[in-house]
Amino acid sequence: MKIKLPKPFTFEAGPRAVLLLHGFTGHSADVRMLGRFLEKKGYTSHAPIYRGHGKEPEELVKAGADEWWEDAVHAYNHLKELGYSEIAVAGLSLGGVLGLKLAYSEQLKGVIPMCAPMFFDNQEELTKGYKFKAREFKQLEGKDKDTIESEVQQLVDESRGMFGDLADLITEVHDQIDTIYTPTFVVQARQDEMINTDSASYIYENVEANQKDIKWYEQSGHVITMDKEKEQLHEDIYQFLESLDWQV
Repeated sequence: MKIKLPKPFTFEAGPRAVLLLHGFTGHSADVRMLGRFLEKKGYTSHAPIYRGHGKEPEELVKAGADEWWEDAVHAYNHLKELGYSEIAVAGLSLGGVLGLKLAYSEQLKGVIPMCAPMFFDNQEELTKGYKFKAREFKQLEGKDKDTIESEVQQLVDESRGMFGDLADLITEVHDQIDTIYTPTFVVQARQDEMINTDSASYIYENVEANQKDIKWYEQSGHVITMDKEKEQLHEDIYQFLESLDWQV
């Protein structure tokens, strides 16, 4: 069966740009509804897909955190090349970690980490999530149950280096969080089953931004951009963006 793979998107609307970064094992669909919402509000958005993501699960273990960081920087530069001089970043999970790294590496207008981990204490949850995505993809390919289980186990065995890379990235950003002066809006789902939710408080308390806020979404799980409170999330992100000191 031919599976239609997701693609990056760019929704051009106004002179203010927002880079939208998806989560680990996710892809641009994680943030597409947010992008469409912002487009209606006059904001341009761009969402890349990191290497190894949005494809066969075998591709994911071939990539690592260094490549995902390069992809985030490339996406930021893509908006620059399109002529956008002022860029905010909103990132989900891994995308939030990458967004925070961008905040202390580049000149951002604002940063919105959503359910972003600051502690690598969730390898078991990540492995479950990876196995779920891998099984789902292989079922769409039409493979039988025994073949799927055998291939998924092999993938898990091969993924240790990738998770080690991810741990190093999270630790690096955790240790640099107090070098962020970019206006920050921390978003955290109360029902998050994937990460340690103390991460949100850690980010909020340790960024050095004069303008910072945090909001907990009581009814939402980890993929907050697609959960019950997504409309409220969209509106809150819009209000944060409107509060920034845009020059355009």
